[in-house]
Amino acid sequence: MVRSALRLLLAVLLLAGTPWCAALDAPPPKGSLVIIGGNLRPGNGPVWERIIQLAGGKGARIAVFASASGTPERSGKSLVERLNSYGAKAFFVPVAVKLSGSDYQAAADDPGLAEAVRGANGAFFAGGDQSRITRALRHEDGSNTRVLDALWDMYRGGGVIAGSSAGAAIMSSTMFGRPKAVLATLKLGVEEGQEITDGLGFVGDDVFIDQHLLVRGRFARMLPAMLKKGYKLGLGIDEDTAMVVLPNRDVEVIGYKGALVLDLSGATVHEGAFNVTNVRVSYLDNGDRFNILTHECTPSDDKADNKLDPSRPYYREPLFTADILGNSSVVDLMSKLIDSDQPDAIGITLGSPNGVQPDLGFEFRFTRTDDSVGYQSSSMESYSIYNVRLDIRPILIRRPLYQYK
Repeated sequence: MVRSALRLLLAVLLLAGTPWCAALDAPPPKGSLVIIGGNLRPGNGPVWERIIQLAGGKGARIAVFASASGTPERSGKSLVERLNSYGAKAFFVPVAVKLSGSDYQAAADDPGLAEAVRGANGAFFAGGDQSRITRALRHEDGSNTRVLDALWDMYRGGGVIAGSSAGAAIMSSTMFGRPKAVLATLKLGVEEGQEITDGLGFVGDDVFIDQHLLVRGRFARMLPAMLKKGYKLGLGIDEDTAMVVLPNRDVEVIGYKGALVLDLSGATVHEGAFNVTNVRVSYLDNGDRFNILTHECTPSDDKADNKLDPSRPYYREPLFTADILGNSSVVDLMSKLIDSDQPDAIGITLGSPNGVQPDLGFEFRFTRTDDSVGYQSSSMESYSIYNVRLDIRPILIRRPLYQYK
């Protein structure tokens, strides 16, 4: 009864805009998060080593949750071996919907197992289906199991929580549940309990998280979800890459590619088909930092002294892509825009003539503003791009789109 009353109070406070930790007059967590966009390679030492370093270094006890996996025993064993190869003392937590011969509900409320998690230095969530994680760690009424409470205690006390793919999706209070394809999401929107559902919220209630971001063009699907739930800030992370979120809410990007920051604080939504203006987009490359509280971006040491000069642009022709949702297309287009003499760059997306609403497409217009700034690496062809304006408008796709000559 008391727990239900507390949940109701928290819900009321959150609807009123009260921050997640202030709602219960609780101090912010002392721990860190490592949010990985999926497909973390075994040899990506900087990410694996950072997890262990944040957990206290060599010998750190890390609880491995393969709850999202369709084969949790195999996935868990592999992750335990991987973490141990980097110096951890990892152990498998047998709380998974798909774990054969196990009652996951009983395991999630086992006092001994909860105590083992509480006493760990960190936790790692594997990829798969994120709804299996929340199903395994929450009761049917939405309340926490003992193991989930133990995770929160460990995190609040200074432990690290890492997660890849599905393990990244659960980090925000809202996550994608059963999403449609990206273009279909723009056309049809999202519904509570269908495309979007409740995550575990480790990153707080003020940030929306998504993963596999650049490879799959998912930055575009973040926007309908964020607008539906009232998020002003979204962080999307690409594959084989991580966002490290520290207790002071500094975010550092490490890994292969990078992350996008979507800022909707000044955005305007228009009636009709999906139509939004003045979204602010930033691309954080490896080593860049972003503070969730101040929204300040800081380039890596490799780029800090190589700020781009708008009077000396490299690109001097109109910028356009016919597939803005393609693999890394958004970063490629933004990189050219920030180092060009063009005021804007245009990308479009359209679907199959046999798909849903085949006559509806979208234009993505990226515009340099007085606040836009770019940095280039001194050792490779990579950019950091901050504060580019994005406007998305619906467009009419005429059929046939093309004819043979």
